[in-house]
Amino acid sequence: MGMLLHIRRTLPYFRGSLRTCTCTTLPGVTRTCSTLLTDSKGSLVLYSQSTNVYENLSLEDWIEANVDLQDRNILLLWRNMPAVVIGRHQNPWKECNLSLIRRLGISLARRRSGGGTVFHDLGNLNLTFFASKKGYDRQRNLKVITEALKQLRPELEVAATERFDIFLKGHYKITGSASRISRKSSYHHCTLLHSADHDALSPVLRSSCKGVHSNATPSVPSPVANLVDHDPTITWEALLDALAHQYSSEFGGSAVMNLVNPADDSAFPGLNSTSTELRGWDWIFGKTPKFSIQTRLKITDDLSSAGRTVELSLEVKHGVIENCRLDVPPDWLSHHLSSELSDVLEGERFCPQRTATAFAMLLHCENGEKQKRLHRLCDAILAVMG
Repeated sequence: MGMLLHIRRTLPYFRGSLRTCTCTTLPGVTRTCSTLLTDSKGSLVLYSQSTNVYENLSLEDWIEANVDLQDRNILLLWRNMPAVVIGRHQNPWKECNLSLIRRLGISLARRRSGGGTVFHDLGNLNLTFFASKKGYDRQRNLKVITEALKQLRPELEVAATERFDIFLKGHYKITGSASRISRKSSYHHCTLLHSADHDALSPVLRSSCKGVHSNATPSVPSPVANLVDHDPTITWEALLDALAHQYSSEFGGSAVMNLVNPADDSAFPGLNSTSTELRGWDWIFGKTPKFSIQTRLKITDDLSSAGRTVELSLEVKHGVIENCRLDVPPDWLSHHLSSELSDVLEGERFCPQRTATAFAMLLHCENGEKQKRLHRLCDAILAVMG
């Protein structure tokens, strides 16, 4: 299958280490380089021109599905605009602050590999190591990163762990890993913190949903640091150049980086449909392993400063509420109304937008004090959903 290399001189920060496809056509015109991923052997370094998390995750899937990796290795380098990326088997309600993510306009994505939740922004470099299933070796891949950093700055104390992370000075995590192995091929991807926004990272990775009980894979938090926190002189250009050269030294082939554009469907047929799938609610939330919520809701009351306590119990499967139990003081809200509220929730997505619409229909049928109390209870339930 062919792919396109766009004719561009450079990208910001990456002068001197990128190769563009030369051609005799007019400036700005692209040409097909059908041999780049199909005919050539040895290692290859690619750099994605996209900063869209869904396009870059889809590019990983496309390469794994369409490129013969039996006789070659590929390193894909990519960066994203702010995004939270959860592992395939994780629960987004437990891993991150969904309301804050929406408010800040941060993308939420679920990747196809396992592992924990990570925060991406333009200060974070993602590296994906593609190989055959037989050639899968995460420690060897991490060696590329640690050796590149040591070549770049010999004084940096970096080392890989048995959990396939990389720590700086034995304490600060700068790289986390995840992987996917299929019948014939594999890929191992990891992050490398160069200059990520620490102020955004911590709040968005703190769950706002209380009372979640799940068998989903939990993230293991660690103290993190940026490379520039310890050496502000490490530039993007130097970092990419060191990684490309170390990769070619370890796996053979050229250290030149080739620009690729995953948004070009003629270059990567079918990639856009995969990207659309990864953006969808059914993938991001609907693939969440079954979980339950048991929590107490404190409801304020105009007639009592102490308020009331409501017990809420939910069972959620594929992101849909299968069972709801509300224990509401009957002198505050009638059993009939609390039962109606439970009925509205069952069969609905565990999603504040969809649930708010369903609640609005119920609230419209009531008035006076009943409507006020029901409204406050609905707001408390929506807050649980993040």
